[in-house]
Formats: sequence, C-alpha cells, structure tokens
Amino acid sequence: MNAQGQLGARERYRVEDLQSFATSLLDSAGLDPEKARYVAEILVEGDLLGHSTHGLHLLAPYLAEVESGGMAATGSPLVLSDRPAAIAWDGARLPGPWLVRKGIELALPRAKQLGTCSVAIGRCHHIASLAAYLKPVTDQGMMLILASSDPTGRDVAPAGGVTGVFTPNPIAVGYPTDGDPVLIDVSASITTNGMSTRVYREGGQLPGKWLIDPTGTPTDDPATLFQTPRGALLPVGGVDYGHKGFALALLVEALTGGLAGHGRADPPEGWGASVFLQVLDPAGFGGLANFQRQMSVLSRDCRTSTPQPGVERVRMPGEAGLARRAGQRQAGVSLYPGILAALAPWAQKLRVPPPTPLP
Repeated sequence: MNAQGQLGARERYRVEDLQSFATSLLDSAGLDPEKARYVAEILVEGDLLGHSTHGLHLLAPYLAEVESGGMAATGSPLVLSDRPAAIAWDGARLPGPWLVRKGIELALPRAKQLGTCSVAIGRCHHIASLAAYLKPVTDQGMMLILASSDPTGRDVAPAGGVTGVFTPNPIAVGYPTDGDPVLIDVSASITTNGMSTRVYREGGQLPGKWLIDPTGTPTDDPATLFQTPRGALLPVGGVDYGHKGFALALLVEALTGGLAGHGRADPPEGWGASVFLQVLDPAGFGGLANFQRQMSVLSRDCRTSTPQPGVERVRMPGEAGLARRAGQRQAGVSLYPGILAALAPWAQKLRVPPPTPLP
C-alpha cells in the first residue's frame, strides 16, 4: 500500500480555495495573518506534490496545537547569533512553515552576495513537507538544503538496536537544471510516522518489513508502534544495511539540533522540530551555467540508463511530484480521503465555510 501517492477518482478542489480555507481556519484560530498564509501555502503545496501525509492532513493537529498553546500564534524568533553567512534562531515554538520560509527569505539575498548562507532554528514547531520549500528557491537558480529533526521523538532505532532513539530525520535538496529542477526529499528511516499511523488506522500492512518489534524481529505490522512495549521504525537499509540510515540520521541531528543548540540534551517541549537550512548560489562557485550543464548531463544519463525489468524508465527525484503538481494545479487538488472530514469540526467551530468541490 502506498497511500502517499494515491490520487484516484476523488472530488477535486481549486488550489486557491484550499489555501483560502486553510488560511481562514488558522487566522480564526489566532495566527497572525502572514503566519496563517505561509502555513496554508506550504500545506497545500505538500498535497500538490503528492505528499498527502504532510499536507492538509496536518492542519487539524496544527489547529489543536494552536488551541492548546503548543504552537505559538504570535511573535518572532529570538536571534541567538547573526553572522553574514550563519544565523541561529530560537524559534519560540512558532509555526514551522512560517519560520522556515522566513529563514529562506533571510538567507537568499545573503547567499547571492556571499555564495552561501545557513540558518539553524531550534524550538521550532513542525515544518510539514520539506519538498514544499524547494521549488521557489530553484526557480531563482539557487540550491537549497533543508533538514529537520524532532528532539522529543524517539521513533527510529539505530542500526543494531530495537529501541527508538531519533525521528525519521528528513533531509531535502533542490537544485536547478536546464529543465525541471531536481527535488530530493528523503528520510533516514525506511518509512515515516505519518505513513505508519495512516496504514495502522486503516487496518493495513506496510509493503515491507520496515519496522522492528521489541524482540528484534522485523515486521510489516504498524501495530507494533502502538503497543507496550512498542517497536520502532527501521533506518534506511533495514536490519542488513541500517548503518547507512543510522549515519544519515546522525548527520541530520548534527545539522539541526547540534547547530541550533537545542535538541535531545534538553527537556522535551512537545511536538516540534530543530531545523537546518542552507541556500547556495551556484554563481558564487563555478557559475550557474556550468552548474546547470553538469547537473543536466547527469540527469540525462540517469534517465537514459537501461531500465530494470518491470520498470518503464528511470525518473529523477521530484519528477513525478512536479508532474502531479502541474496536473493538480490545472484539474484541481485531489485530497486523500478523510482530510476534509477531520477539518469539518474545526470549520464549524471557527465558522469557516468549507471549500466547494469542482464540478
């Protein structure tokens, strides 16, 4: 089962209507207007790209966090350090999508001047789909590296272990070519909490033995994550080559919690994130034209590689998402079943009319 990419014959909605609906809910819940708009745009962008567990699926829990005070509705990050190409913020539990976009907005002009600029953000709330931030940067001929971890989460076991220590620790990279950009969004674990939870609630099994139970047995049953003692997600590589995912997770932890100065050594504060973002300007290195030439040839060579049996052709990371995005912007966004139903009580409570599906 690959629920994340399923679209099917469902009701579709205009992008602008979904953004307006999400913005109005967040605004009515108490978020500042810009924060509400930024969060809504990132969530809808996640659905456009097909990351349905990290799109509007997150809006209901975000609203609950605003209501409980787990997500700060107003305010600004605290500047801990500000050098020309290196900035650190205390995110003050503010909305993750807003903080990340403000960090990118700060880093872009500095990177154009200096060649690169990095921002580390601690005490940030959840940042949704990392892929959703990439295209606006690559559209400017720039490269973005983005990584995230949650200091309170202990869901993924290290290689050789059965006890969860870290979160899926995603890392994303977007870079321009002479055609479509390459958009990479991967995790240090084989699967994510969102996907495992969705499959569990739907009574299904994962496509492979991507989890490990408390006895050390690999399993495809997501129920192991909801039992006591609980199992854990396996790192990329599984039981045989999990040292690869383990190493990637440690890199992300160093970039995020380490550089932000807030992570697993601190008392847990609830659902959130430590974040690292770096903007690079190819013009400050070997030149944009040379960068695009090199990466475009690489993309061509990958696409023309002889496909394996049963594989139609080799695709580059982000290729399917960009095609899905273009199609849904034209034909309307097809939301995963249950997303609007979960938002219906919030729409009623905050007196925000739900979006109308397209004919």
